[in-house]
Order: sequence, then structure tokens, then C-alpha cells
Amino acid sequence: MKISVDQAFAPPGEGWVSVSPKLTTARRLVLVLVLIPLLAVAIIVLAVAGQGLIAGLMALGGLLLLIYLWWLIGRRVRSFGYVEREDDLLVTSGILFRRLAIVPYGRMQLVDLVAGPIDRSMGLATVQLHTAAATSDAKIPGLQPEVAAGLRDRLAKRGEGRSAGL
Repeated sequence: MKISVDQAFAPPGEGWVSVSPKLTTARRLVLVLVLIPLLAVAIIVLAVAGQGLIAGLMALGGLLLLIYLWWLIGRRVRSFGYVEREDDLLVTSGILFRRLAIVPYGRMQLVDLVAGPIDRSMGLATVQLHTAAATSDAKIPGLQPEVAAGLRDRLAKRGEGRSAGL
């Protein structure tokens, strides 16, 4: 049976759970809060220095960058997904560079629940899993607080149950 590369990163038949679409809004808000002031300062400095043409080109380039990143954020957020299986957790993400992390419950050392100020204002949290290997950590952003807390508790319980048998 031949499978596509996309099927290898998100095996069909699993009950994949997507993150909240509010994550798109939160990430876009961060984009605007960072990019607009930086561009405004650069354009004002160039305009005051008599570089009006360069300032205009920078404004146009900044607008095009904003439009592209706005679109990219939407695609990136839609790429996140996870599924809880009997022995492990699968987490997938990425557009250009796809990633599928399979974290066995017995290898989990720590389950973090994180929410920055923008995430909290949007009612979102991130579940982060830590294992013994630094490269095998997995992160699931953009979860509703009750979903994130439930996932954290289930993962911690499964991790304790699996590691007790080691």
C-alpha cells in the first residue's frame, strides 16, 4: 500500500484534534503589534532624513510583508493537530517543513501549561511536553483553557502510569 507524504505526517483514521481558530487572531495581533511600530519608526526616520522614495518603498514592502505573514499565520495555525492514542501522543505541525512528533507516555517527564498575556486575553493556553531528549519536546498551542487543563491532567496521569512500570 502506497501512502503520500502528507498521509505519513497525519495518518488517516486517527481522530485528529485541531487547535482553536482564536490562535490565528492572537498570532496576527502579535504580528501587528510588532511589525507596524517597527515600520512606522523606520519610515519616519527615512522621511525626516530626506529619503522619501526609500520610505515609500519601505512602506510598500512592509505592507506586502504584512499581507504575506497574515496569510501564512492562518495556514500555520491550521497545520497544528494532535491525537491521543493508547500508548502515545501524536502532534503534527508545519507547512513547508512538516513535523510529526510521537511522544510515548512513558517517556514524558513534565507537562507544562503556558499562557502569555495575549493568549490569556484570548482565552488560550499551550500544553508543552518535555521528555528526556531535548529534541523530542512537543508543543500544542491554541487550546481552550478547559481543554488544555484536561489534556495536561490526562497526559500526566498516563505518563505516571507508564513510567511506574519502568
